[in-house]
Amino acid sequence: MLKKYNIVILFFLLVTYTSEVIAQVPCPNPGPGPCNPPGVPIDGGVGFLLVIGLGYAVSKLRNKK
Repeated sequence: MLKKYNIVILFFLLVTYTSEVIAQVPCPNPGPGPCNPPGVPIDGGVGFLLVIGLGYAVSKLRNKK
């Protein structure tokens, strides 16, 4: 039963966070020169992965006892 809830929660989180994905911005001045796109922050995704990893570690430790 717990596995069902985990799958539902994971699906909900994946659907929620995929709306945050943004495609690459086109070059503002298309021409012969190179286009340097702005930097992309990665802090939100890394924090999310850390929380998921921590939850996984806690669940594994609880199952081990």
